[in-house]
Amino acid sequence: MRFRHKLLILLLMAALTVCCAPFVAASTEPVHASHGIVVSVHELASRAGVEIMQAGGNAIDASVATGFALAVVHPPAGNLGGGGFMLIRLADGKTHFLDYREKAPAAATRDMYLDAHSNVIEGASEYGYKAIAVPGSVAGMVYAEQKYGKLTLKQVIAPAIRLAREGYALAWGEARDFHDKYLSEFPESRRVFQRDGNYYQPGEIFRQPDLARTLERIAAKPDDFYLGALARELAAAMQKGGGLITADDLAHYEVKEREAVRGTYRGYEVISAPPPSSGGTVLIESLNILEGYDLGKMGNRSAQSIHYTTEAFRRAFFDRAEFMGDRDFSKLPVAQLIDKKYGAAWRDSIDAAHATASNGLKRPAIFNELEQYAAAHPGPTPNHESPHTTHYSVVDAEGNAVAVTTTINDWFGSRVTAVGLGFLMNDEMDDFSSKPGVPNADRLIQGAANSIGPGKRPLSSMTPTIVVRDGKTVLVLGSPGSSKIITTVANVLMGVVDYGMNIQEAVNAPRFHHQWLPDVLNVEQWFSPETVQALEKMGYHVQIGLHYGADVSPYWSDAECIAVDPKTGERLGASDGRNNGKAVGY
Repeated sequence: MRFRHKLLILLLMAALTVCCAPFVAASTEPVHASHGIVVSVHELASRAGVEIMQAGGNAIDASVATGFALAVVHPPAGNLGGGGFMLIRLADGKTHFLDYREKAPAAATRDMYLDAHSNVIEGASEYGYKAIAVPGSVAGMVYAEQKYGKLTLKQVIAPAIRLAREGYALAWGEARDFHDKYLSEFPESRRVFQRDGNYYQPGEIFRQPDLARTLERIAAKPDDFYLGALARELAAAMQKGGGLITADDLAHYEVKEREAVRGTYRGYEVISAPPPSSGGTVLIESLNILEGYDLGKMGNRSAQSIHYTTEAFRRAFFDRAEFMGDRDFSKLPVAQLIDKKYGAAWRDSIDAAHATASNGLKRPAIFNELEQYAAAHPGPTPNHESPHTTHYSVVDAEGNAVAVTTTINDWFGSRVTAVGLGFLMNDEMDDFSSKPGVPNADRLIQGAANSIGPGKRPLSSMTPTIVVRDGKTVLVLGSPGSSKIITTVANVLMGVVDYGMNIQEAVNAPRFHHQWLPDVLNVEQWFSPETVQALEKMGYHVQIGLHYGADVSPYWSDAECIAVDPKTGERLGASDGRNNGKAVGY
């Protein structure tokens, strides 16, 4: 794993104190807005969304404008060459979930990343043309705009075109990110982002004329990306580089409208992402287990509340490993996993004073279907999902709400820029399981349902979530962070519901994560040492930060969230202080 250079965070960390608030300098108050609000990782993208709402657009128009703008101002994760999920809850209560996750090309094969000795070829699914899956972002955003927006596509793409053509000043971290050594291995990426070695400096204006022209072509004729000249140019570029994507793959890409997964937690309705994301299922299963405990009475970030929450995460991720994949190719027992009775059965297996050993977990024998499925599928297989995704949240003046998580997988995706088109391509093939039994970069384990196959969509942890109380949207949540996405969303949701925090306090609060295997409880660096010691006495192997060889990150994820005050209707935006995002409202 590679970590971004974030000077702001390093400066903030110098002022850290070992208490429950991670940043002494960070604001604990959300941004207040009377009408509409957008929260994203980049201020210019948030402003693009607000500009569209002020021009008469709704939350869907604003989310599409924000998405296209992120493709310009946040190229490491914002994208045209990737995919994502969009959860929409309209003011009348109707909910729509759009799946525009990338798909494996028709020529993809189960063992395509193995050598003659059946060993995984290092980097083959991470870098370069063969790592690229068929992109869905353009299809998804166009679909959302045409079906649920109020304005024209030309109107909502206009801010992104302007940002690409006129450029924007690079912050220190953005200029430093362009030094990525893997970008330099691909001539077009080296030309566009590294100026052929004459690197951009902080404060310089970064213009992207090729991307501006591509955006103009999409605005004028959106089908061209998948069915016309633009599709042929993209396919030719992929084929020339040795990739698998063809014009036929692009022509057969389709956006899927799926039923969101739903659960309840302490009187709140939780609406979240269905397969091929594991996010909503694992989130709701975890909350079902936790509903039997009075976490608020135990205290925020107390050892006891963390213990119960960790045990819930452990069990839900154990099920994720066995059961999750692309439901178009596998029958997945989602209904059983999010059943309240199943959560209660798991709860009975938790020892109040001791950590459970992950390798000793035994699934409750409550649903025969689960055991039959587990018996028919020979053990878990590994998967890598990059933490370098991005999430944004939108609420408009009418009460329409949108949560979007989108990605090109790794930081700058495959590092391949489509020649002449100006945008980076994903390395989403790396989200499939390449070979059973081999640990992945994020040490995440999962089942054979996520093996590579033509037309399949890889399993994801992306968890765009909307929380409802008394028929009204009260929270719009999401984050990047690979497997940490799910626990980050849970941490923020419980911060508000269980511990009475405002949305900014919940986003700021120190995070903790457990994913079954490895049997490690990760906590952010600013956790109380006394709490860590208490958890260790309960039997937890506690690790401060995330460790990948010599690389250590003391923090993770980037929650970009919104709360709606149920009494006043005021929109409250919370951008994560761990990054450089911005909530913008009006």
